[in-house]
Amino acid sequence: MPGVVLKALTKRYGDVGAVDGLSLEVKPGELLALLGPSGCGKTTTLRLVAGFLAPEAGEIWVGDRCLSSPAGVVPPERRRMAMIFQSYALWPHMTVAQNVAYGLRFKPGLSRGDREARVREMLRVVQLAGYEGRYPGELSGGQQQRVAVARALVVEPEILLLDEPLSNLDANLREEMRYEIRRLHDEFHITTVYVTHDQAEAMVTSDRIAVMNAGRIEQVDEPRALYARPRTRFVAGFIGRTNFLEAQVRGDDVAFDGFAIPRARFADGAALGGRLTFSLRPQSVHLHRQPPPASDRAALLPGRVVQRAYLGEHWDYAVRPKDGALLLRVTARPHEVFEVDESVWLELDARQMAPIAD
Repeated sequence: MPGVVLKALTKRYGDVGAVDGLSLEVKPGELLALLGPSGCGKTTTLRLVAGFLAPEAGEIWVGDRCLSSPAGVVPPERRRMAMIFQSYALWPHMTVAQNVAYGLRFKPGLSRGDREARVREMLRVVQLAGYEGRYPGELSGGQQQRVAVARALVVEPEILLLDEPLSNLDANLREEMRYEIRRLHDEFHITTVYVTHDQAEAMVTSDRIAVMNAGRIEQVDEPRALYARPRTRFVAGFIGRTNFLEAQVRGDDVAFDGFAIPRARFADGAALGGRLTFSLRPQSVHLHRQPPPASDRAALLPGRVVQRAYLGEHWDYAVRPKDGALLLRVTARPHEVFEVDESVWLELDARQMAPIAD
């Protein structure tokens, strides 16, 4: 499978830059998610890749073929791509088998028997064997989504494009289909660009995630690296929840509001200098009723529980250290129950604190 390369891609709508000089490489056989809030340019980028839009500047390459540039755009039907839309776009008057077989009508050299065999095999792969004669209106949302996936895969595209494919499903079906899409990608290894605004969806399905903001790429990385080591304030705040801690390096210490941590306790502490902002995830802060044993990695602070909320799988606490105006969000396991106004000890692991750019 070839990869996809975007080179300084630009698309404007009037005075608004929907995509602003965006460069990105999707590796052959990789599933890469374009993740970001509404209006960040992710769907426009996907439509540029699909050939539905022409760029004002920049190029799109698939393998050794230039598909888009200001000089010309290869039309969608000649791009060897398949796209799965948010609305599924199934033909309501066609059966499941007819919907899946539709694209095969345009592939030369296939007999009717070959088409039927391919459709049967693809429906087996997406776990819809036996549904050939049903119509879309007789299917659940998750089943309709599987039909859309089967229709896209049966034509054996070089590139697969998905535009918010799970947004119309309820929460339980979305979770199920995330793993189904990942399973199918592991089976077929088609180079895939997946647009979503859902962080959990991107984390489960993707090899890498490109976080977009205002038409540009903020960071491209594997899901775990994005979460643990965000490079910018936007990425840290968009991927999950976090605490932002302002600091100043003073000699051998990193000074925060009301406390300080030796610089040697930080990952790459020797490289820290000047004024800094750190991202600290709520689950990287631990609460104790008594001071825990001393650690060469952690800072211990007395504090007080200000708020709490029980969310089933965990508690969400807001804790204010004794000194300073800082308010920390802390995630704790269901059995770690603390009362509002209870005095606690906060344990902050310096190696889990990621310095970020504002």
